[in-house]
Amino acid sequence: MSEATDWNTSIINEFRANDGKVGGGFEGAPMVLVHHVGRKSGKRNVTPMMYLPDDEDARTIYVFASKAGAPTNPAWYYNLVTAGMAQIEVGTETVDVAVTEVTGAERDRRYSEQARRYPGFAEYEEKTAGVRTIPVLALTRS
Repeated sequence: MSEATDWNTSIINEFRANDGKVGGGFEGAPMVLVHHVGRKSGKRNVTPMMYLPDDEDARTIYVFASKAGAPTNPAWYYNLVTAGMAQIEVGTETVDVAVTEVTGAERDRRYSEQARRYPGFAEYEEKTAGVRTIPVLALTRS
């Protein structure tokens, strides 16, 4: 098992053991587990992510394909965009969601708000400046 897989597994286990809450660097942050299928491998995956709730639509949350400021997008981003749907665990609830990429001014507004609340996201954006724009996905309950 890779170090990243071990890290994700420990967060997933903590999330599920504590009704959707985790500690450490994610203490108090809104977390979601996103279930997705590898577009090439067909393998089922679960990825923990921080999210931004939509203040106007309780059915929608936003996730950010930051990959901690790496020069490439994470694989889960491509899996979700390709599928157009996924399943998420929020708290103790598991729900189906539609996946939509957010672009333009709305993308910028959502990302800026996440970076305001969680400054690490501002650092990720600085790392990717001139390389890629970090994608933002809306996950909307069906």
